[in-house]
Amino acid sequence: MKNVLPAAALVVVTAAATAAVILPSATAEPQAATATAAPQAQAAPAPQLVAGLPDFTRLVEQVAPGVVAIEATVGGGQAGGPRSAQQMPQEDELPDIFRRIFGPDFQFPGAPGIPGAPGEPGMPRGTSMGTGFIVSTDGYVLTNHHVVSGAESVTVRLQDRRQFEAKIVGGDEESDVAVLKIEGSGLTALRVGDSRQVKSGQWAVAIGSPFGLEQSVTAGIVSAVGRSNPYANQQYVPFIQTDVAINRGNSGGPLLNTRGEVIGINSQIFSNTGGFQGVSFAIPIDMAMNVAEQIKATGAVQRGQIGVQFQAQGISAEQARGFGLPDTLGALVSEIVPGSPAEKAGLEPGDVIRGVDGVTIYQPSDLPPLIGNKAPGTRVRLVVFREGRERNFDITLAPLDRNALAAARQGGQPAPSAPAPSSSTNPLGLVGQELTATQRRQLGIEDGKGVRIAQVSGLAARSAGIQPGDVVLRVGREDVGSPADLDRALRGVKAGDTVMLLVRSPRGTQFVAVTPREDGEQP
Repeated sequence: MKNVLPAAALVVVTAAATAAVILPSATAEPQAATATAAPQAQAAPAPQLVAGLPDFTRLVEQVAPGVVAIEATVGGGQAGGPRSAQQMPQEDELPDIFRRIFGPDFQFPGAPGIPGAPGEPGMPRGTSMGTGFIVSTDGYVLTNHHVVSGAESVTVRLQDRRQFEAKIVGGDEESDVAVLKIEGSGLTALRVGDSRQVKSGQWAVAIGSPFGLEQSVTAGIVSAVGRSNPYANQQYVPFIQTDVAINRGNSGGPLLNTRGEVIGINSQIFSNTGGFQGVSFAIPIDMAMNVAEQIKATGAVQRGQIGVQFQAQGISAEQARGFGLPDTLGALVSEIVPGSPAEKAGLEPGDVIRGVDGVTIYQPSDLPPLIGNKAPGTRVRLVVFREGRERNFDITLAPLDRNALAAARQGGQPAPSAPAPSSSTNPLGLVGQELTATQRRQLGIEDGKGVRIAQVSGLAARSAGIQPGDVVLRVGREDVGSPADLDRALRGVKAGDTVMLLVRSPRGTQFVAVTPREDGEQP
């Protein structure tokens, strides 16, 4: 169904009425009242900030020859023949979150968690249809990684109907960028813009093959920049959000500014139906070109890391109060990877990273793109809030080590330990229990650190989500390694105070803010 917006602008005019009281001895006062109101009526109108509507015909004529339709043959197990329509999953089976945009002939879904992803053993062959664009006259083409992932053959078709078999040079799943190569003459390359200059409210144009309808043009505005996608493995991509109509088959196509320069690669939509609902996402072209150059040079993408784990949720007002922060900006560090640049530089759990090389970290999702898109060996300056003031840390990035990160993320709930739990002598009603050496080893906790929670009698702690079996590693910035340590660290907490507990649980390792109530803690 098509939504039609009115073309006319709605103007609201507010009139101010002035009442004058005429006194017998002051006949000049009505004139004064009139003189006072006159300047309001004569105020100059606000200047026009938007004039006319754009005509994209010249832009399309210039750019369209560089936009290509892509058809990728994927899959290849023992089963033969396409799946029937009855075997295809229904739209309501797909996640109601960010969706990748596949073509109409795609024979089985590739979304995470859906059976029958491309390349799975025993799955039939299928076709993924998408879009791409030429970035150099010698035949390099950019598209989405998910369009050609697992493909056995890729066909590229130009606007002039020429058709080429493309070679997959390489792809990067984390950025969803892939590089193809075709051999042909007279190719039109699109100009690459500067996605750092993209601002909310500016016009944007997409050209692609939605539902297989090649060279379809849609336009809209940039809705926001620097958007994160918490639902996919793309934490290093600061997406450009637009309201440009993007549908299945648009994947990998260019997002253009009014100069005809590419500012992004259309990659995902937010949808409850699988179709366009006004929220589309594009990969910034600066980042995509950086990935493409690395793929062309080495066949892979290297990312830098500082070696910290931080809480994905933004800092709450209660957490800011617990750490004495002036506001809720920044990324709260919950873990330091052993041997990492962060550990060598002296960063600690409880630090709040608020800036990288002069760029402010407003929310946690701002941090990964700023670090991960820099090459290992790059030196960066972090602004870190600790104990009431900001400090600077100069750190040289190491290559991203996913195994180390996975080890740092390990949580889990240890089996009950042999030592009996202590009785609670702290204001939060937390009953501690010693961890055995085996439990510490299972959880990756250093010797002498961590207290298992055997019982939670305090209402505030229960309300904050602390449960029996959780392990408290720190109270504020102080390590705790025994029930006595826990009671001692919490002894001075009063009603209305906010205390920060670093807790390891099956939900991960994170700081939890607990504020005892004024009317007492026990339920």
